[in-house]
Amino acid sequence: MLSTKTNNGRYFEDFTLNEVIQHAAPRTITAGDCALYLGLYGSRNPLHCSQPFAQSVGYKTTPVDDLLAFHIAFGKTVPDISVNAIANLGYADVRFIQPVFVGDTLSTSSQVIGLKQNSSGKNGVVWVRSTAVNQQNQPVLSWVRWVMVHKNNLDSPAPATVVPELPDFVAPEHLTISSDLSAKKFDRTATGGQYFWEDYQASERINHAAGLTINDSDHSLATHLYQNNARLHFENLYFLKDINVMDAVQIQKGKRLVYGGVAISMCRALSIDGLENAISIVAINAGTHANPTFAGDTIYCVTEVLDTWRLPNSDFGALRLRMVGIKNMSPAHLTEFKTDKGYHPNVVLDLDYTVLIPRKGNY
Repeated sequence: MLSTKTNNGRYFEDFTLNEVIQHAAPRTITAGDCALYLGLYGSRNPLHCSQPFAQSVGYKTTPVDDLLAFHIAFGKTVPDISVNAIANLGYADVRFIQPVFVGDTLSTSSQVIGLKQNSSGKNGVVWVRSTAVNQQNQPVLSWVRWVMVHKNNLDSPAPATVVPELPDFVAPEHLTISSDLSAKKFDRTATGGQYFWEDYQASERINHAAGLTINDSDHSLATHLYQNNARLHFENLYFLKDINVMDAVQIQKGKRLVYGGVAISMCRALSIDGLENAISIVAINAGTHANPTFAGDTIYCVTEVLDTWRLPNSDFGALRLRMVGIKNMSPAHLTEFKTDKGYHPNVVLDLDYTVLIPRKGNY
């Protein structure tokens, strides 16, 4: 007798508008998690690897890297939201509400806020708003994402189309800045940076010099670390039904798709060159995984300054940045990331996010 106890995950027809999904397996973050994350991407941000530096700007100890906390919280949602996904399409309104520390336990829930069946009738797009809380049930992260998911029963009726309205960016007044955070003792020798909030201007472009090549062990370890069990990241033999939305040649070779969060973390680590004093992420305003990445791709990064915000009653200012990940091509050779025909085929990531950086005279 064949058992049916296994959970094959949700398909598009299994989602209901406004339902709230409590995701399983709360995760206590350890120092080992942080060390492995550092080993995977080589970030040189002292806030996450130097306790004296973290304490000098007002933290009790080194906080967990913002993106590590995000990826772990995000990973909780995958078995219920995107284990049968074709692709994670985008992010919006990501808010880093309070820092996460080693020993904190994160739990995540999601509410379905939008549904739209695609014209093929074989799949659809699901929008969810997710919230991660710590062991005191205090929110630490919230975000919206939308994902294209297979249908299992092609005869199931299409739901009413609901596409949520989302903000273009998290406004400065909605950024959460700890009252304990201070730049009075900011040690620029610890960051190696010479540029502060006043030194950046809107429309400025920084071509970060270094690149980083993805290998199979890197992206496999990363998705294991985040407990992200989406099949297209793990199974070489997983056959994607909607092959037209992916790179058919790569899929025929049996290459697994790299989780998009790997490109985000790689680009964040690469962008330290030129943004050394940008110590923490306070929001991700929008994001698109423009093209797939596979093991063997080399990722480069470009940053464009979109806006600069002076924050009241703070030693820090905010930079709204556009971080663009490019595969297998020097940023110097790419002048246009996107045209009216779509993204350049070498662009893999287009992320609009906001960072904190000290203002002059306060460190």
